[in-house]
Amino acid sequence: MKWVTRERVHVDRVACPWLIKRFIDPDAEFVFVARDVDPSTITEGTPFDMKGVELGHHGDKCSFDAFMEKYDIQDPALKKVQAIVSEADSDVVHSPLAVALDVFGRGYRLICKDDHETLEKEFYLYDALYAYFKKQLESEAK
Repeated sequence: MKWVTRERVHVDRVACPWLIKRFIDPDAEFVFVARDVDPSTITEGTPFDMKGVELGHHGDKCSFDAFMEKYDIQDPALKKVQAIVSEADSDVVHSPLAVALDVFGRGYRLICKDDHETLEKEFYLYDALYAYFKKQLESEAK
């Protein structure tokens, strides 16, 4: 399936493709369009993190939150990732992990040639974050 979002990805527009690829649609293909594209004109693919779409920002919730809710994802480790993504994508970032996610996202955008390369490289960061929380939760359960 094709998933369409705005170009020049950052935290939410990297976290959502990671969530899609790892937990929703392993065969996902991502298409990046100009920021001013009207999502209602998209005929091929599901638009996300664009103004006025179901899988976008709603109130103080980011697009990652919309995906977690729509697909009823209850994985406790993913909920921890969700909290960090939500904070990093907001105007008020305090926790060290949210600050780090924002900084790494800005850095990847500087060193990658395009959005596809950014996703490829940053997915490892989200994989590591998820693995850390999964292990942490398993240890707490013992």
